[in-house]
Amino acid sequence: MEKYNQWPANHKNDKAPSEKIIALGRKITDVAGHIMGGVKVEDPEYWGLAEIITEEMAEVGLSMKKRVPYTFSEMCHLNKIPKEGEEKFQKLLDEMSYIGLLEYDYGYHYDHNGRTREQTERRYILPMFVPGSAELFNMEELPDGSNPRLKDHPDVAAFFERMTFIPLAGITQMVPPGGAGIGMHVIPVEKAISMENQSMDIEHLSYWLKKYEGHIGVGRCSCRASRKVIGEGVADDDFGWCIGVGDFADYCRETGKGHDITYEEAMAILKRAEDNGFVHQITNIDGENKIFGICNCNVNICNALRTSQLFNTPNMSRSAYVAHVDKDKCVACGRCVEYCPAGATRLGQKLCQKDGTEVKYPKQQLPDAVKWGKDKWDPDYRDNNRINSHKSGTAPCKTACPAHIAVQGYLKKASQGKYQEALALIKKQNPFPAVCGRICNRRCEDACTRGTIDQAVAIDAVKKFIADQDLKAETRYIPPVVIPASIHMEHFPEKIAIIGGGPAGMSAAFYLAEKGYRPTVFEKNEEPGGMLRYGIPSYKLEKDVIAAEIDVMREMGVEIKTGVEVGKDVTLKELREQGYKAFYIAIGCSAGRRPGVPGDDAEGTTTAIDYLREANTGKTSYTGRVVVVGGGNVAIDAARVSARSGAGEVHMLCLESEAEMPAADEEVREANEDGVKIQNGWGPKEVLTENGKVTGIIFKKCTSVKNAEGRFAPTYDENETIRIECDRVIFAVGQRSVWGNMLEGENVTFNGPAIVADKLTYQTGQPDIFVGGDVYTGPKFAIDAIAAGHYAAESLHRYVHNGHMTIGRNRWEFNELDKNNISVESYDNSSRQIEGMDETVPSKSFKDAHLTLTEEQVRRETARCLGCGATIVDENKCIGCGVCTTKCEFDAITLRRDHPECSKMVKAEDKFKHILPYQMKRAVKIVTHKEK
Repeated sequence: MEKYNQWPANHKNDKAPSEKIIALGRKITDVAGHIMGGVKVEDPEYWGLAEIITEEMAEVGLSMKKRVPYTFSEMCHLNKIPKEGEEKFQKLLDEMSYIGLLEYDYGYHYDHNGRTREQTERRYILPMFVPGSAELFNMEELPDGSNPRLKDHPDVAAFFERMTFIPLAGITQMVPPGGAGIGMHVIPVEKAISMENQSMDIEHLSYWLKKYEGHIGVGRCSCRASRKVIGEGVADDDFGWCIGVGDFADYCRETGKGHDITYEEAMAILKRAEDNGFVHQITNIDGENKIFGICNCNVNICNALRTSQLFNTPNMSRSAYVAHVDKDKCVACGRCVEYCPAGATRLGQKLCQKDGTEVKYPKQQLPDAVKWGKDKWDPDYRDNNRINSHKSGTAPCKTACPAHIAVQGYLKKASQGKYQEALALIKKQNPFPAVCGRICNRRCEDACTRGTIDQAVAIDAVKKFIADQDLKAETRYIPPVVIPASIHMEHFPEKIAIIGGGPAGMSAAFYLAEKGYRPTVFEKNEEPGGMLRYGIPSYKLEKDVIAAEIDVMREMGVEIKTGVEVGKDVTLKELREQGYKAFYIAIGCSAGRRPGVPGDDAEGTTTAIDYLREANTGKTSYTGRVVVVGGGNVAIDAARVSARSGAGEVHMLCLESEAEMPAADEEVREANEDGVKIQNGWGPKEVLTENGKVTGIIFKKCTSVKNAEGRFAPTYDENETIRIECDRVIFAVGQRSVWGNMLEGENVTFNGPAIVADKLTYQTGQPDIFVGGDVYTGPKFAIDAIAAGHYAAESLHRYVHNGHMTIGRNRWEFNELDKNNISVESYDNSSRQIEGMDETVPSKSFKDAHLTLTEEQVRRETARCLGCGATIVDENKCIGCGVCTTKCEFDAITLRRDHPECSKMVKAEDKFKHILPYQMKRAVKIVTHKEK
């Protein structure tokens, strides 16, 4: 993913080389080889400068010493400017300062007594490339948010990227802990070290802001802005993350590269950065007790954090601290893993192996005693630091759930009686917990380690208990908005359209709203909910449950327009004209299929999808004989609805054997209790009719459902048949999407019935159209659609902000621990708790008779969890930012000051005084290590 070329592809080499600019590039470069051997026109030190500076500016720069301040009179003297030329020369210096080739200060000195002057006028400074001109060239703060310099001179962005790479490539392993005055230095989240009595003042962000209070500013993030221009942005807002202090704050305000903020505003920016999982860094090139900036960095675009990640040399930027996990408290919720910028945390297991030993986890090799080269680098670090679990696996419940909910975590919260916190944790991955607590197919329970001992933990029943808070307005949980933008922005203005109000569409809307958007959902039906509302009978899922959880989304800012069919009532083209920047199509599979046998379209036949829709709108009363064709949960629903709607007799026939039926065992049992007669191993042959109306149906014996490769390819014995007299036939043999004219004229292709889209991003051939849920995968379960909506929200966010669609993206991939190689020494041996039934609900009614666990039952059931998973920290990768501590709600991860040597501050000019002794010691270690 990283680029190692030095010459930008779009560079225009249409001018004769300027020897003065070449000389200036050599003067201010930090690339040792270029200082010694000179700068060439193909080097970024030349083409980066040549893009926006003149030879006259180069002459001025050549007259100065690097990082030495000069007053205006001294500058005039250096450049032999006559009195009558001073006004013009001042304008030139102002232009050079605005561009960023020069910095300036006023000679202020900062101490605990405030700010005092050493000089009385502006002093001009020729900075190094980084931090310096290469970065400042990218900083421009205009009221409309534009950055015309980068638009007109995209090579400036490539220049910054190269000048943060080339000087460090191959030497980062030589740098001692703390960075030795080379660049940026990680400083931990303050509350993570507030109780650390060994911490130093300079390790606290509040110390720096108090030191420079009254002279604090904020400006555009050069990393975010430049990486976006070179096609590697990650959709953060560019503004408001980089805090300048002292003289640099004055410089940014006066040149238009930033504006002043208060101490309180700076602290608010730091808080928002922590909410987003960004890393605090301070400048470390000016020596002891002096900085000029605090950055809030996203590892996926930060050129400074790259030193520890790409080169695998954390000494370059790490703080003095390392994260440590208390396994007794850790519940493998995975929040620290989701946010760790260094990939130092991954999920593993608590349980020992069968032989009683703990699992040994690999650690990142460090360069302290090993030769280091490109073979040790990690060019794909932006993806590799988003690996969720170790290969040896973690808790099966989290692994098996398509949405990867923190099951172990919310069980622990529930066990402590912290139900609101448990609900909040569930909603990190699932905005429909009350719905799923009633209708989920419970893959987490199927995988539960406890099931290898006796019975799986009743995970879904506990979730239902927790999520019932959402059914009351006074107790429901409304997630806070965490917008990846500076503190002044309340929400993103970009308009995003969600087409389809089912679980996939509403989940996408939920997570977009949580990220700061106001998405619009277009739903063709009278109410949102999709198949949750129109496909699932009320005795399984009451409509008020769906409505309550959708009301939460409305409170978050989601706009829902019902009765609007996109493609018929409004077109995508018209929506674009209305300002919509992206579309998520999640219309589901809202039509049923017929088997293609004679008579399958006769009067009295219908599909289960149409039939269940009628049932959910109160139109199903029927006293005749019904045959349902199919063996899945939808077929079960159609059969049970028929039985509960007055049908005199209900038969259900399917191809599969009883063991092979796709319907859940519990569903089959309840269908039998409702009087449904299920017959296995039969497929429809012909629907019998009289005067165009159904009179019966003939089935033929199914001898096998799948072929040798496991694909659906049923075979039959045509001679063995049965005939069932009936008045109605309901087909539950498949579903399909209904597109209408929605995609007319769009650059979208189909592969059979399925739309073609990227399997990670869900982006189609039409860049602003994304798809997800059943319309993309075919019919699945609600939890699959919910997961798809969550992941699609990330794609939509990246797209509308011109972010790269995959860099640094969480793939949400987990490995399950080996349940055959674990040792469970002790556990709560109580039996699984079962929800009761409301005996006052009449048999075969459409009211949900399933009760919720009592609080005592929840306490007992959560105690049965074995707590399989835990976070594992690789201290060799940890950079001590403390982001993980802000995400852990169990006080399971803390920082310790393991590397006090990393807090040393060094002046750039003195770096080799520290690098050379360290490198000599390292060389000895390498020899010793090799001999060993």
